[in-house]
Amino acid sequence: MGKIRCRFCKEEAFIRLKQHRLNLCKEHYLSWFENYTQRTIREFNMIKEGERVLVAVSGGKDSLSLWFVLKRLNYQADGLYIDLGIGEYSKKSKEKVLKFAKEHNLKLIVVSLKEEGIPIPLVGEKTNRSYCSLCGRIKRYYFNKVAREGGYDILATGHNLDDEASSLLSNVLSWDLKYLGSKFPVLEEEGGFKKKVKPFFKFSEKEVLIYTLLRKIDFIEEECPYSEGASTLFYKKLLNEVEERSPGTKLRFYLDYLRKVYPLFKKKREDLKSCILCGEPSYKEVCFICSLKGKVKV
Repeated sequence: MGKIRCRFCKEEAFIRLKQHRLNLCKEHYLSWFENYTQRTIREFNMIKEGERVLVAVSGGKDSLSLWFVLKRLNYQADGLYIDLGIGEYSKKSKEKVLKFAKEHNLKLIVVSLKEEGIPIPLVGEKTNRSYCSLCGRIKRYYFNKVAREGGYDILATGHNLDDEASSLLSNVLSWDLKYLGSKFPVLEEEGGFKKKVKPFFKFSEKEVLIYTLLRKIDFIEEECPYSEGASTLFYKKLLNEVEERSPGTKLRFYLDYLRKVYPLFKKKREDLKSCILCGEPSYKEVCFICSLKGKVKV
């Protein structure tokens, strides 16, 4: 059997992307990945020329690679790192982000939850909520707050196809109609919330990892210690087994949701107030985060 050749240069292929029916050498994998990101941004009208982007970076492969790609595509992209205060894990992830920003001469904003009075271990102990649920709500609050106060037009996150498809499967199994009407790779600015985009949503986790390794981007490989047993990891494993049998299933599953299901359940955000303490969007006079600060204050 002959060697598998790169579609573009006919050199021996480094990787075979079954779901895309594409064989690529290392050089053309990098260019394909970046061009595919650009096409996704344009297809979904994510970022316009001249708009300022704030990239939520965690120290992981997805967010650092997204920041790297956006800069290579000449977007005005700064980074935001939220120090969750989770011991050694947060220390390592922060080091990775600071190192990356310094190496590439990029602007980085750092928010410390310890300084804000709500580090994740503390709020987890003081409340009856799960660590992951609390972490998600707290991060979303600061993503929006920093983007709004910093005059950014768009907030970008590194969510990949595995993230989106596993979350979709979980919520379909529970028929969470609120989720089905609110999840899209682009959420326009509305009700005090800045525009949010997910330029990597068509890439599998493996595809992002390959790009990260080829670009020699140093990232934290450890999972958050509080993520052990998280349901999303279980659904990712299920979908990977299906993908192994039928390549392209994850992408079809999610794209068909966007085309066929999301339009049926799409809803506008409910009218929100402004928190009387911080000014961020809130369903109540005092937002969840300000209320949380009051509860955990020692």
